[in-house]
Amino acid sequence: MLASSACGVCGAVLIEDLRRDLAVLPDGLSVDPALLPSLVERLRSGQGVFDRTGGLHAAGLFTARGEQIAVREDVGRHNAVDKVVGRMLLDRRLPASDAVLVVSGRAGYEIVQKSINAGIAVLAAVGAPSSLAVALAREFNQTLVGFLRGERFNVYSAGERLTQF
Repeated sequence: MLASSACGVCGAVLIEDLRRDLAVLPDGLSVDPALLPSLVERLRSGQGVFDRTGGLHAAGLFTARGEQIAVREDVGRHNAVDKVVGRMLLDRRLPASDAVLVVSGRAGYEIVQKSINAGIAVLAAVGAPSSLAVALAREFNQTLVGFLRGERFNVYSAGERLTQF
């Protein structure tokens, strides 16, 4: 028997297999776009190990008002997301449909897949999304933000969730 701790994409035979257990995310959550840059700052302030080593990624879950729910670090981007989602699972707070996930690196397909599976409707990344990530976010109605740096960012899908209150 072969076991793997890979991201969930590695070893899949068909891309359709990766979509099988995902559901389209409901509308309803609204996030003020002016809030997004401050979430990167809050994520960064929760990276204690990164401060010491300079070598870890982070994932943070925040309310639509910007309050921190969970921040976790790991060498792997998707592992940091797993830690945040795992915390939510242990706290019986899934689906996290009222939360915003912020990641310190790029938004790859596996991060979009994991966050959709957790019911997270808004995902913001400091780096670029992959084309496969954008396609998946669009297919499952997830708001995907990339290149979140300073006061600027790009919206790749479901931008209607980003509204001023």
